[in-house]
Amino acid sequence: MPGVSSWSPPDDEAIRGILRRARTIALVGASAKPERAAHGVMRFLQAHGHRVIPVNPAMAGQELLGEQVYPDLASIPEPVDMVDVFRRSEEAGGVVDEAIRLGIGIVWLQLGVIDEAAAARAQAAGKTVVMDRCPAIEYGRLGLA
Repeated sequence: MPGVSSWSPPDDEAIRGILRRARTIALVGASAKPERAAHGVMRFLQAHGHRVIPVNPAMAGQELLGEQVYPDLASIPEPVDMVDVFRRSEEAGGVVDEAIRLGIGIVWLQLGVIDEAAAARAQAAGKTVVMDRCPAIEYGRLGLA
């Protein structure tokens, strides 16, 4: 389509850098259910030295894995390095747009979460975007675990 920029994925070295420098991560779609991927990934990232702030409007004000849950990214009272999105693809664009507005530098869309237009918007706004990947898997694949 003319006038629409496309998203270009980061290479392995860029992903290594993202995982090393993203110290505070907002996890959108956090879950208290241990069988859910969002719960396991939050626990994994915490075990690897990241501060993970859960975001889920249905759980706002509760505690999850030692962290307060917030209803949305804008409610988090401190700077966030990266947002990890565990939402359906059709809902990801709104989260990406909120991350852009808030100046969050890294947007990570989980496995199966694909929104090329939102990824292109984020890249055009100067954000680093990873899409259709899981940080926990990337840790192992890249030898960081």
